[in-house]
Amino acid sequence: MTTLPPPGPVKLGLVIDLDTCVGCHACVVACKGWNDQAYGAPLSDQDPYGAAPSGTFLNRVHSYEVTPPDAPPQLVHFPKSCLHCEDAPCVTVCPTGASYKRAEDGIVLVNESACIGCGLCAWACPYGAREMDGAEQVMKKCTLCVDRIYNEVLPEEDRQPACVRTCPAKARHFGDLNDPESAVSQLVAERGGISLMPEMGTKPVNQYLPPRPHDTWEGEVDVLTPWLEPVAEEPKGFLAWLDKTLERL
Repeated sequence: MTTLPPPGPVKLGLVIDLDTCVGCHACVVACKGWNDQAYGAPLSDQDPYGAAPSGTFLNRVHSYEVTPPDAPPQLVHFPKSCLHCEDAPCVTVCPTGASYKRAEDGIVLVNESACIGCGLCAWACPYGAREMDGAEQVMKKCTLCVDRIYNEVLPEEDRQPACVRTCPAKARHFGDLNDPESAVSQLVAERGGISLMPEMGTKPVNQYLPPRPHDTWEGEVDVLTPWLEPVAEEPKGFLAWLDKTLERL
């Protein structure tokens, strides 16, 4: 079994704003595109244009309609990927050491050459964040784009996960959650970042920012009323001439 390293000075992860995410799946497409040509084996698809397509994704977006007790129903888009837990059960359960956690930044990765496809890590993960690739028969998971964030060949603005770089709504944020002065840590402090399923004891690094309360209206409000008010009581100019002409017909 694999052992976890002691906590390091850097804890890289994602902060996802559920209030800003619009569910466009741009992060899903960017993740799939980047990881088809970079770290590890490509993310395969099986029968993609057939009756029962399937494929491997490191990031997915689920949408839920929720009704708060004192507000109207709203649609919440929930992106899900590996949370790079501090106490990652997927690492300690691995019989070959293929799953491991980096001491220098806390990123959880899979050494695919050592993976035997037993699926124990997927069974141990309470978040369903691991997927078996149907073609390679190895376990796949989010790498936080480790091959991007340290790549000095890329422009500095591109040295972040593909999902973060491509998000049009700026709902995804990346940084060091061990640094209280980092932008992600300040977001968590200001908005009350939430850990997913803390009762599992995995100490997930990734944090979610909850949706903000939506505005409510007292009583009945007709939103079309301002647009239905007449512009002028009596027509003038060309409209006055046209009105008189039509009356004669």
